[in-house]
Amino acid sequence: MEFQLLGPFAARHEGRRVLVGSRRQERCLLAVLLLHAGRAVPTDRLIDLLWDDEPPASARATVHTYVGRLRAALRPHGVSVETRHDGYAVEQGPHGIDVEEFVGLVGQAADAGDPAERIRLYDQALGLWHGSLLADVADDRLRSRLGGRLGELRLSAVELRAQAQLALGLHDGVVADLTPWLVEHPSRERLVGAQMTALYRADRQADALRLYGRTRDLLAEELGTEPGRELRTLHERILLGDPRLDRPPGPVYAVRVGDQWLPWSTSGHPALEFCNTYAGWGGERLPGSDWLRGYATLAVWAGHLDLVEERQVTRLREQALRQPAEAAAVLDEARRLRTDLYSCLTDPQDGRAFKAVAAAVEDAARLSVFTRGEDGLGRWQPSPSAGLRVPVCAVARSAGELLADPRRFTVRGCPSRDCGWLFLDDSGRRRWCSLATCGAKRAAGGR
Repeated sequence: MEFQLLGPFAARHEGRRVLVGSRRQERCLLAVLLLHAGRAVPTDRLIDLLWDDEPPASARATVHTYVGRLRAALRPHGVSVETRHDGYAVEQGPHGIDVEEFVGLVGQAADAGDPAERIRLYDQALGLWHGSLLADVADDRLRSRLGGRLGELRLSAVELRAQAQLALGLHDGVVADLTPWLVEHPSRERLVGAQMTALYRADRQADALRLYGRTRDLLAEELGTEPGRELRTLHERILLGDPRLDRPPGPVYAVRVGDQWLPWSTSGHPALEFCNTYAGWGGERLPGSDWLRGYATLAVWAGHLDLVEERQVTRLREQALRQPAEAAAVLDEARRLRTDLYSCLTDPQDGRAFKAVAAAVEDAARLSVFTRGEDGLGRWQPSPSAGLRVPVCAVARSAGELLADPRRFTVRGCPSRDCGWLFLDDSGRRRWCSLATCGAKRAAGGR
């Protein structure tokens, strides 16, 4: 059974709407229990919420009656309302509650490294809202008592989604999306800051400055305060026409390929480049340093290094959008292979890592076909039957070729404290990788 609390209350079983509770207060009571699914809500707390500090003498008996009716309505659908001490609880089970789904998606979005993936997850989370919390069974006061945390989480999701859009250069979308939110929350400084940045990048500097002025006046009038330091700094940068505001910040050591950020080429071999898709193996994880942020990045990277044909990259990305769970699993597999391959190459004695890479190479061999290219030469390619695993199979074959090549013994790791990238040193004299932050500057600093 599925319950909708983010908007008008609704209960559905196998897609069909189910009437639970003939009275508004009954549905409200059930909603309170669902908001605390798996935990007991004391009867006194239920009475306080349902009657707002003015309960009738019969309140406790009325709650007991409501619970009895709800049990009768929900039992056929496998939902249990249990008595616990002096209170009641909806047992957690296979039923779905949109509030729990919303909180889970927001958490996933916060953990996602790829801005596009964050936007997708935030879109899913915010799309669960169909109006105010319990729009038809709770008044504003009860809503604020029950859903203050949810309301704040929703606003934070809107703000963080806007930041992800700005990171991808989608400022026009930010302007359109945030306009209605600013009508409701005109003094919310993070919303204002995101909108000001988006307006400035859309060549609407005057509108950005006017928005700041309105916000400053509102804060002074309602709260007697000035805008915070972050918003004041943004205002000053807009006034000065700071060129850093004109574009989203790129990740460290970045090159733009299509709509994806990829790392600089530093090693001269695809298998090593795959290891170098994490910048900073030897030091602190810098912002933007993990390149396997999403499946689209993996596919574009494989195409960029000619491991996968460009037309196949497009098909893979389209398939990933249709099968996000499978794409996420492939991305996890790629990250595990990357870690094992790095360990295998930096520590030849690591038998476990070698066995893990060898298993991936053998699997890729089973999923490979020998084809004739446009240049007339034959080449091994991952079979289309590999599906979304095509990029992983391609890089596994490349890893196998390197491990079988005597050049494997010329693999070096950059000793820079902030680097650790791998490269081939055929001369036996090269020490640093080709990053601008390494080499002579680092060597001089170490003398």
